[in-house]
Amino acid sequence: MGTGRTMKSLLCLLALAPVMLAAASAENANYKRIRAASEVFDEIMTAPDKGIPRSLLRKAECIGIVPDLKRAGFVVGAEYGKGFLVCRTATGRWSGPSVIRIEGGSIGFQIGAGETDLVFLVMNRHGQDKLMSDRFTVGGDATAMGGPVGRTVEAETDALMRAEILSYSRSHGVFAGVSLDGATLRPDNDDNWKLYGKTVTHRAILTGETPPPAAAHRLYAALDRHVPARAARD
Repeated sequence: MGTGRTMKSLLCLLALAPVMLAAASAENANYKRIRAASEVFDEIMTAPDKGIPRSLLRKAECIGIVPDLKRAGFVVGAEYGKGFLVCRTATGRWSGPSVIRIEGGSIGFQIGAGETDLVFLVMNRHGQDKLMSDRFTVGGDATAMGGPVGRTVEAETDALMRAEILSYSRSHGVFAGVSLDGATLRPDNDDNWKLYGKTVTHRAILTGETPPPAAAHRLYAALDRHVPARAARD
């Protein structure tokens, strides 16, 4: 009788093994992606005479980082990738990271072949509110443009002041502002479930309602090095 129970338990474990391995693999992929996003942001911000102007970072309501955006074969305007979005909460600190997917659109020929790193800033509360929807189209749901590069922005043009999203790409060591018009952003609910260990909504993560996972500490360290915290909102 004891042997029968042992065999049944063993068979159950064997049946569950593929599911457990898949979950562990997805969890590891998220951790690796967080590490990659942190390194991308650090490297961009510490490059001599380059980087995103700090004056813009201080104003940004949200920051998105997508390491290793891929061009789908030879199809122009068919990019895809996964990354993270964090937003300012009412406390002035960053929210937990929400896993996002970027698909479609055309980010220009600057990225060349292969992979590129993408960083984008959401500059006002309207853009932030739009990003909390289940599907967001850059240039359609919010105005967007390639962001200026350099330590400071000497002259903020009217277009720059009106833009709700400023975006940048880095490919083969070249860092520049790049257009994301037509690209869609949406939360990856499956990966967020794996990252947080429970069912969470994109909005709950970005508003700070959901506490950040321990795995995000590396990303926060990179952000804190280059983007100061704000005072809490009234």
